[in-house]
Amino acid sequence: MLRYFELEARNSTFRREIVAGFTTFLTLAYIIFVNPQILSGTGMDAGAVLVATCLAAAFGSAVMGLYANFPIALAPGMGLNAYFAAVVVGTMGLPWQAALGAVFCSGVLMLVLSVLPVREWVVNAIPARRSTRSRPGSGSSSSSSGCAARASWWAATPLW
Repeated sequence: MLRYFELEARNSTFRREIVAGFTTFLTLAYIIFVNPQILSGTGMDAGAVLVATCLAAAFGSAVMGLYANFPIALAPGMGLNAYFAAVVVGTMGLPWQAALGAVFCSGVLMLVLSVLPVREWVVNAIPARRSTRSRPGSGSSSSSSGCAARASWWAATPLW
């Protein structure tokens, strides 16, 4: 195991990797409970969403660790799930089944674009200065939206 994961070359130990994995799990564990709560508002079965969340995170993380030999945890993106529930299903009125079908189609399209060199062409076509400058802007926009949503929820929630 030490040789397969190249722990010595990466200046790590088995114990350090176990502690890091446990810490990462504890950091991401909230998703197990929050994701079903968000998506059940669309009409999805909360138990099925809980199982799907756990299986997707376990499978994605296992593939990244065992196949790619890259210690990164993968889990559903909470921001996209909130957008899916509030905007696509809630505001736009699409049934969750149709919206989930669109998510599947976009995932297949991204897989095809990643396998083909198209994705690399697009990434390389963006100048480095523009790419570097857009990251803080998108992060600021996301945090601003989150704060605004939280503030409106807080104001609308009665204290008793």
